[in-house]
Amino acid sequence: MNWPPRWLLNRLSPGGPEARLHVLLHHRVVAEEQPLVSGLSEAGFAWQLELLMRHFNVLPLAEAVSLYLDGRLPPRAVCVTFDDGFADTLNLAMPIAERAGVPITVFVATRYLNGGIMFNDRVADALRRTRQRSLDLSEIGLGRFDIDGDVSRAQAFQRIVDAIKYRTVEERLALAEAIADRAEVDRPASLMLDDEGLRALHRKGAEIGAHTHGHPILALCDDDEARREIGEGKRRLESILDAPVRLFAYPNGKPERDFTARDVELVREAGFDAAFSTGGGAMPSPPDAFRLPRYTPWDRTEMRYLARLLRYGR
Repeated sequence: MNWPPRWLLNRLSPGGPEARLHVLLHHRVVAEEQPLVSGLSEAGFAWQLELLMRHFNVLPLAEAVSLYLDGRLPPRAVCVTFDDGFADTLNLAMPIAERAGVPITVFVATRYLNGGIMFNDRVADALRRTRQRSLDLSEIGLGRFDIDGDVSRAQAFQRIVDAIKYRTVEERLALAEAIADRAEVDRPASLMLDDEGLRALHRKGAEIGAHTHGHPILALCDDDEARREIGEGKRRLESILDAPVRLFAYPNGKPERDFTARDVELVREAGFDAAFSTGGGAMPSPPDAFRLPRYTPWDRTEMRYLARLLRYGR
């Protein structure tokens, strides 16, 4: 018996004017899950895509947005997206998506292409690889942390990221390097795509979207900086790909806290067709292409994963 039955899924996730588009947000796919790496294992990503193909209508993101705005989305509509531009999106996630027949969209922060590293990944790598059992960051205003074990390292990571996330891009990167210095950990090999890797993703059919240049909290930027960040990311991607970039994802992405109505208008003015938050929940009513929600289903069993998809957006 095919459970849950299709009629129930259609009722919980209808199509047409009442449609709920589920846009799923991922960051990384890794060979095996490991502490302080925000990513699914290859096996975990594979079973999730198989489940989506079995129970949902999995659509390319731009097509889904167009159908949503026209009131013509099919029932059980789902899209799969990745953020930031990690190299394993090409090397691990894309082959799994190709085998499953699942289209993906990748939102890229262009500053970190070609050898860059985002501040949170630098902090996570330092905490994971350091041989120290405690880390004194008092000189840089962050306090002292016990890191003797996976649990304490995860707690330290969350406290550090929470303390510096809402600073400028330059401040975040400088603090991350200072933390790595005190942890006595060298810079890791590049985690991010290079230009050729980005082009390879595009050639394989991944839709490429913009995620600003430096991944700032747009709500904290002045008008000129916000406009520059939004436009620069788009221009660099279009230059690398020699193709238009029409979709945008707000960094961090919580409505009002991380981006505001001003930023929505700047994204619209930059020439994008649609933009995505991390607000989760229902689709905007009336339809609004520049405030579309995304969410991450973290559940590790098929029934819980399916239940979360059906619960979101109601």
